[in-house]
Order: sequence, then C-alpha cells, then structure tokens
Amino acid sequence: MHTPGKNPADGLDDEIKESNTLLQLLKDEQDVLIRADVEELARLTEEKNKSIARMAELAQRRHRVLATIGFEASEAGMKVWLKSAAPAAARMWTSLLDIARQAKEQNRINGLLIGKHMARTQAALNILHGGQQAGNMYGPNGQSTGQAGSRKLVIG
Repeated sequence: MHTPGKNPADGLDDEIKESNTLLQLLKDEQDVLIRADVEELARLTEEKNKSIARMAELAQRRHRVLATIGFEASEAGMKVWLKSAAPAAARMWTSLLDIARQAKEQNRINGLLIGKHMARTQAALNILHGGQQAGNMYGPNGQSTGQAGSRKLVIG
C-alpha cells in the first residue's frame, strides 16, 4: 500500500485491487443467490461491507491529496488533474472506472435476483396467510368461521 503523497495516482493501484475484490464478491454473491444459500449470503455481505469501507478510505485519501495540491477533492477534481498527469495515471483511472461500471452492473443483476427471491417469499407467505384465513378459524361459539364450516352434511 502506498502512503499518501502529492500524486493522486499513487493509490490508484490499491483502489483497482480493492475494486476487483468487490467485483469478485459481487460475482460470488450472484452464484450464492442462484443457489439460495442464506448462510453464505450473510458471510458475503459482511465481506462486501468491508471492501466498500476500504474503497471509501482509499477514495478519501485520494481526495485529500487532490485538495493538498490545489484541486477539487472529488472525481471532478481528479478529471481536471488527469489532464496534466502522466498517461499511465489516466490509464489507471480509466481502468478503475471500468471496474466500477462492471461492479455496478453486477450489483444491478444481483438486485434483480434478490427481488425475485423476495417475490417468491411474499407469494409463499400470501398462500400461508390466505390458507390460514380460509379455514380453521373459530368464532366465539366454537364453530368454524371458514368456508369449510359452511357446508352442511346430511346423514341418513
């Protein structure tokens, strides 16, 4: 890991590495969502949170360096700084942005999978809830209040 200096590109390799880690975690998450492995999903969520926190630290460090050398402490400031930077810095920045786009798309896909799981779960809950209301409920007189109680049986 690099120590912050006067070059905003000094930590880009760390940001790229951590972004690739997050992208892989998102791909792993997709596999886990497809398998519906709840325990593994919880573990991956914790790993993703750690990776995101690390990425935020790295970005803040880059922003501080930008501010120190007189640029806006933001991605916009980085774009302005890159105009005067070495081509290698611009390539690293482009690589970082590309990984971020991939991660965003992977996260979108995972969100769709989560939405499908939630819809299935809600449908199952609705069936269970509806089934409970439709039968086997008893009124104050001890008689069934559901549809099953409305049929009369004639014997004999």
